[in-house]
Amino acid sequence: MSIRVILLGFFLTSVSADGITDLVLSCALVDEGGGHGGMGGGSMFSRTPVTLVLRDVAVGPDESLELLTPFVAPSVPDPDLIIFEAQASSPEIPNAEALLHADCNDQEVMCEISLYSSQELRDSSDSAYFMVSINVEGVESSATLILQTLAVEKDQATLVQNRLDLPLSSSGTLLTKVIFLVFSDTKSVSAPVKAEIVLSCGFKQQDAPLAQEVSVEWRLQHRGKGQKVLDMKTQLDDVEGNTEIHAVRRDSSIDVAQVANEGNVSLTLDKLKVSDEGTYICTVSLGPFHCQQTVQLQIQQPPQVSLSKDKLVVKSAQTLSCHSNKYYPLDSQMEWFFLSPSDTEPQPFAERASLSSHRQHFDGTYSLSSHITVPPTISPGTKITCRVTHAALDSPLHVHVMVESPEPESYWWIFGFLFITILFFYQVMR
Repeated sequence: MSIRVILLGFFLTSVSADGITDLVLSCALVDEGGGHGGMGGGSMFSRTPVTLVLRDVAVGPDESLELLTPFVAPSVPDPDLIIFEAQASSPEIPNAEALLHADCNDQEVMCEISLYSSQELRDSSDSAYFMVSINVEGVESSATLILQTLAVEKDQATLVQNRLDLPLSSSGTLLTKVIFLVFSDTKSVSAPVKAEIVLSCGFKQQDAPLAQEVSVEWRLQHRGKGQKVLDMKTQLDDVEGNTEIHAVRRDSSIDVAQVANEGNVSLTLDKLKVSDEGTYICTVSLGPFHCQQTVQLQIQQPPQVSLSKDKLVVKSAQTLSCHSNKYYPLDSQMEWFFLSPSDTEPQPFAERASLSSHRQHFDGTYSLSSHITVPPTISPGTKITCRVTHAALDSPLHVHVMVESPEPESYWWIFGFLFITILFFYQVMR
């Protein structure tokens, strides 16, 4: 059975005096078949409105109270409603404040929840566990949380949620706590060839540790193929003596000291290659729980642009070439312009340029050349420019050459030759 929650919108409670607020997400619970308790037995796809309340989310001191709307629980608990209530202060959810004004900024918020179950949990716990994935459009940070339901004292008045078959609190909510989370500060990064890059990933657990051993695996997924980059296993109370690291990709590493001190399992990649591009999956395992974050790495190598001539004296039609070398990705645009002494703005070349085929180098980068024919009628003092546009450039690159007047032909050597010849014959005839 799989359960997902898809966010439809959200609103907020007012901020308390100590700088915290309750974040409320309006969601849809999606059942893709199977059942939990009384939750469906077939493969039918169903959608049920639910609410996720994150209590005690820290906010900044400059937050305006006027922009926040109080959350009010139902006056009469309803066993048909599904309201998840979770403490978000321990462990604190990184960058949770990004959710505060996403709706006002027209940013889509995606929140997915799935029932987390394993044989180990079924044998050792009476609680139910849920995995929550939260992403905000336009915000680089993201997080995946594990929620554990809390015990509720049952009596004759205790209500049970009809679909999930879980006991409700007196206010009609499913009481939970965040016990483990994995987060990333970046969803996508770009870097040039041969650079060093850090792919963000970290974890937190509740004050009472779930486990002292943590396992981390980084994998690269690209164009339907997956491969392991690095895996690590360590004891959080003794990382120096009990750490195993296996780096499949050379020049990849994790700072072991930061794993225990900060929960930082970010991956460092040095000497980047084009083949390093793709989606990196960070999986952190703590006790029976496994959570993931993904980071997209794009290689962007700017081109090296040059002209075939640094001086152009036109006596007859000549070919001028512009070379764009060692760039990635493939897309690159090359254009030609000229600015004559009588013009105020550059003009596109009338004659169509010819392009070479793309040339791919051993390191995966590309090169391309563009050629134009410069007519002999072009005016001296004209500036010819090649403009190259590429995704790795903040603005187009321009290289240019000036058309120069041909040097006047000298006739002095002819007069000198005649003078020497006459002088020679004069001496002979004497």
